[in-house]
Amino acid sequence: MFKKKPHRPWHHRARHALGHSLRGRLVTVFLLLAMALAATFTFGMQKALSVGWRVAARPLVSDYVDRLAADIGSPPSIERAQALTQRLPVSVQISGPVVNWRSSPQSDMFRHRHRVGNDDWQDGLPRLLSRTTADGHRIDLGVSVAAWENQPHRVGWYTLAGILALTALAYGYIRRLLRPLDDIRDGAQRFGSGDFAQPIPIRRRDELGQLATDVNTMAGRIHQMLEAKRGLLLAISHELRSPLTRARLNTELLPEVGDVAPRREALLRDLGEMRDLVTDLLESERLGQGHAALQLESVDLAELIREVAEVATPASASAQPVALDLVSDLPPLQLDRTRMRLLLRNLLDNALRHSADAAQPPMVRLQLAPDAEGHRVCITVRDYGSGVDEDALPHLAEPFYRPDSARGRTAGGVGLGLYLCKLVAQAHGGSLNLRNAQPGLEASLDLSILLKETPSR
Repeated sequence: MFKKKPHRPWHHRARHALGHSLRGRLVTVFLLLAMALAATFTFGMQKALSVGWRVAARPLVSDYVDRLAADIGSPPSIERAQALTQRLPVSVQISGPVVNWRSSPQSDMFRHRHRVGNDDWQDGLPRLLSRTTADGHRIDLGVSVAAWENQPHRVGWYTLAGILALTALAYGYIRRLLRPLDDIRDGAQRFGSGDFAQPIPIRRRDELGQLATDVNTMAGRIHQMLEAKRGLLLAISHELRSPLTRARLNTELLPEVGDVAPRREALLRDLGEMRDLVTDLLESERLGQGHAALQLESVDLAELIREVAEVATPASASAQPVALDLVSDLPPLQLDRTRMRLLLRNLLDNALRHSADAAQPPMVRLQLAPDAEGHRVCITVRDYGSGVDEDALPHLAEPFYRPDSARGRTAGGVGLGLYLCKLVAQAHGGSLNLRNAQPGLEASLDLSILLKETPSR
């Protein structure tokens, strides 16, 4: 029914999240800094301890080993060596012409053979120093591996757990520290959509708190300017309605014959454009309130499209009717009939205006687009004219924007038709998208109305 988004590997998602998350980058910097400090500290301590071993500890240990070797005796006594290994965490290896003995099994004595070459290791045994007795026996003394060989593993796991705990604490602190950025982002999105009712909360008095205060101040000033502009526009529009109505009434009283007739028709046409402009301005301000401006009712969208297309089709015999491709059995939808009629009429008028010399008439499609939870209702109106410049596409739905290459004042329109269509779509929770269809211009209205079941065609 619908295509699933391609599954990206985890490392791609992690790279994307790291590149777009300030918290993630700060925690990464913290981890890298912690590891760099730990490595530097460990390297420095190893160097310091190795120097201390050579300068101070090694002579002391050498003297102690002399005493242990003398205690074992010459010739070496296995009983004394065994008593020594039981009393102290050392290993003993005796080799010579008479006595050959190890305190540990051969498998344990040679398990660290890879470390041969160090001054303190010989034959794989962790040896401190060796001594040769007067009768030719060699005594190797070393630290017993069994007493400490598991400690590095435990220390490593404890260190890893400590690093993870510190990382979690650092992430929590950074998240709390940067929480005002989330508030500022949410507030900027609200202000951008025209919602100035809820200011950004001020949680702290640091630089981020000051930034939030400045953004609130800026939003308040912008809101005041927009309200002043809206009030002025509404006042002018309301005040113009009465004189326009009187002027149109007086013009219609002029005689329809003689030399006055052409001037009468031209004046009525200009007054009609001014009336439409005032009506569109008032409607745009009403729709600026969003969903609250709608009068919702059950609407058969397919039937409404047929009605608007029939009215919009030119009356001349040579004119081609608007082509329709509509989904059948579509259930009634909760829409504002008047505003949807306005939207469809504006889109069709715009398409017909630019299809005068086109080989095909405009096409209106009512279709369902697949969605993860069902299907979305979409309306597409396309003409087969020359289209518009790519640079003009992002501005077509702006108020009073009229690209010279697409249309002029004589072609009709005051630059509010597509702007009103966008407002109607947004008030219904949808969106209006414009693109060059080559040939022609295509306007796609996504109403964002989900249907669980798919109607037949």
